[in-house]
Amino acid sequence: MSSENLTRDEARSRASFLATDAYDIRLDLTTGPETFRTETTIRFTASESRETFVDLLAKAVTEVELNGELLEDPASRFDGARVQLPAVREGENTVRILAEGRYMNTGEGLHRFVDPVDDEVYLYTQFEVSDARRMFACFEQPDLKATFALTVTAPAHWRVISNAPTPAPSPAGEGTATWAFEPTERMSTYLVALIAGDYRGGEGAVTTRDGRTIPMGVFARASLAEHVDADYVIDVTRRGIEFYEEAFDQDFPFRKYDQVFVPEYNMGAMENPGAVTYVESYVFRSEVSDAIRERRDLTILHELAHMWFGDLVTMRWWDDLWLNESFAEYASTLASAEATDWTDSWTTFAVSEKGWAYRQDQLPSTHPIVADMVDLEAVETNFDGITYAKGASVLRQLVAYVGREEFLAGVRAYFAKHAWGNTELRDLLVELEATSGRDLSSWAALWLQTAGVNTLSPVLEQDADGTLTRFAIAQTAPAEHPTLRPHRLQVGGFSLTGGRLERTESVELDVDGALTEVPALVGKRADLWLINDGDLAYAKVRLDPASLAVAMEHLRDLADPLARTLLWSAAWDMVRDGELPSRRFQQLVLANLTGEQSSSVIRTLLQQLETVAGPYAAPADRAGRTSAAASALWELTEQAEPGSDTQLQCLEAFARLASTDAHREVLAGLLSGERTLPGRTIDTDLRWKLVIAFAALGGLDEAGIDAVLATDDTQSGRKSALTARAARPTAEAKAEAWRTTMEQDELANESVTAVVLGFRRVADESLVAPYRRRYFAALRQIWAERSNEIANRLAQGYFPSEFGGQTVLDDADSWLEENEDAPFGLRRIVVEGRDTVARQERVRAADRD
Repeated sequence: MSSENLTRDEARSRASFLATDAYDIRLDLTTGPETFRTETTIRFTASESRETFVDLLAKAVTEVELNGELLEDPASRFDGARVQLPAVREGENTVRILAEGRYMNTGEGLHRFVDPVDDEVYLYTQFEVSDARRMFACFEQPDLKATFALTVTAPAHWRVISNAPTPAPSPAGEGTATWAFEPTERMSTYLVALIAGDYRGGEGAVTTRDGRTIPMGVFARASLAEHVDADYVIDVTRRGIEFYEEAFDQDFPFRKYDQVFVPEYNMGAMENPGAVTYVESYVFRSEVSDAIRERRDLTILHELAHMWFGDLVTMRWWDDLWLNESFAEYASTLASAEATDWTDSWTTFAVSEKGWAYRQDQLPSTHPIVADMVDLEAVETNFDGITYAKGASVLRQLVAYVGREEFLAGVRAYFAKHAWGNTELRDLLVELEATSGRDLSSWAALWLQTAGVNTLSPVLEQDADGTLTRFAIAQTAPAEHPTLRPHRLQVGGFSLTGGRLERTESVELDVDGALTEVPALVGKRADLWLINDGDLAYAKVRLDPASLAVAMEHLRDLADPLARTLLWSAAWDMVRDGELPSRRFQQLVLANLTGEQSSSVIRTLLQQLETVAGPYAAPADRAGRTSAAASALWELTEQAEPGSDTQLQCLEAFARLASTDAHREVLAGLLSGERTLPGRTIDTDLRWKLVIAFAALGGLDEAGIDAVLATDDTQSGRKSALTARAARPTAEAKAEAWRTTMEQDELANESVTAVVLGFRRVADESLVAPYRRRYFAALRQIWAERSNEIANRLAQGYFPSEFGGQTVLDDADSWLEENEDAPFGLRRIVVEGRDTVARQERVRAADRD
């Protein structure tokens, strides 16, 4: 095993005798475009004299000083990932390590980006899970908290941001300056942040409940700064702080709060205390759907929740990563629903987060929420829908189980007891048990330590006029994960009244075991019965035949948006399980889409439509289904309210599905201006989406794409141009895409993804078929030679699932059989890809029946 892969046992051993006090980190960012100077002094105490090591990923180590003594031959102590120390002394110790660090272009560690608009250099850090060691030497584990004082030398015109308030810079030479930050609050290494460059935006402040004024900044690189809506972001943040301070009974923990949108980011955001970073696509230079706007606000509130859960109180080891992320997911949805204008956030949660969780939980790679994080590689692999979405769904179930007030009372006690410390799951459960009076050991074992999702189905008997003589709920579990769990949920009854489906019955109960009788519903009548009405439980739901028929006929007539979304989810799950033909779901979406008001629901339904019209369609029907879906979407686009969210989303989905000469003519007209839509301007980003679709249909050659790029030669424009070039329906375009990503290692992280997306944009299967065997042959080399982020993007992005088929299943099986010794993370990608194709085959078979 590489020394880069720290194990849980090693971390526990180190923490058993060593405690960190303070870091002094000095960085010189003026030494060139590839490397920087990094000097770290760590003050720590040891309970015994023992040898240990400091974590560091760097080009070279030039000095190691322990307790005032320079150690000989420092290079020999460094293996590329660890600096070995001789026995430290009992009591106080100081180690100083001088090294040459490497800038990254993969979104890991200290990332360096050059803006093509003005050639300005921008830096930012991304350290979770274990990449702080790419910028400074450290004990890289979350339970060794310390304070961090950064001193940074950089170009004088830069803005330099870290976790502590930004100090006034001091001149350090011609065109350079030095920023000496005060020490931070006590926190873990992965939460240290540095953002540096010509970042611009707006500033403001929020007053906390204890009367402090918290300075706030909202920034992006200079060429995007005009699009930064700082006042809006600060207002969302203010609402979140007010909500969380009241809910948690704990004042905002930090001295300031900057939020920075950074280029080439690998995830949505990162909760660095006082210096949150976000993906740059959340800076809206063109019109976007309300679904994306809501997602940005949820992300803002998610990262803000981490200031308490994750930053103020931090997990001891990564086994409890799920709790950090799940709590932030749950809390941000609660805050969004109750403190912002997104009052339907639980509907979004049902269709987005829970949908993600159900997909992840039905893969062969599913795992318990509390995963066994034996080492850092396991942590990287398990950053998934179980960690985030299933955990948050189960927390919502826990809130229903113990009661909301009891839950929040337990959380308040937890923060009061463990502020600035490290905890494990049991520390939270102890407080929840005290406030609720419930023993949660059994609940935790069933929900957190087992994998899989249950299915809840109605068992009902009725007399001649439809009155219930019996209602029961049957619970089943997949054979691979046979656990039956307790559920707190509601059953709703809906009746057709004046052409609308209205809730006329409701009962809340505990469901447990294989069969739960619901005597409260005996004697009741309704046209449609819905288990898990209100979406409190985490479970797949089935409808009885009569209710399914009513749902299929009257879906748009159901007034309650959350109940309607649950019916959509049940129908989609039936498609995925081969119980409902995918062609029927395609018809259902196109007939009911305009009845939806939630932008997030519309976005999900359009994504599902693309799936049923493409990969889920029987091969012989695929071209016709795709064409029909695109044509229907264009009709819906023309019929939609001018300038509306639905018009925009239908147009974008039409562009993704466009496949015929007629569709190409529509795209050409929109791009030339000969065809217009009322209330709709073809702005910069929408134009690129149309250009990519047009290129994929052979409408643009490379010169044509270059001409569009000349009008938008920005980072975003360059990524879109990469996608458009790779999307062209020629063997040469696909070969070039493959070469620049799989055979070369020059593109940055987001550019790699842009090319892969274009490669996959294809209607003619023969263009990509030759790359299937090449993909499997290249996997081991890619995994060994690329960074974790790039390797994952390539291995996942190029898995040949778009057209699937038995050949792909056979190739995947052969690879898995021949590569039993492959790293777990790589095997997991292949296993998940294979399962995706196998599910496609089952759905296609059901569609043919």
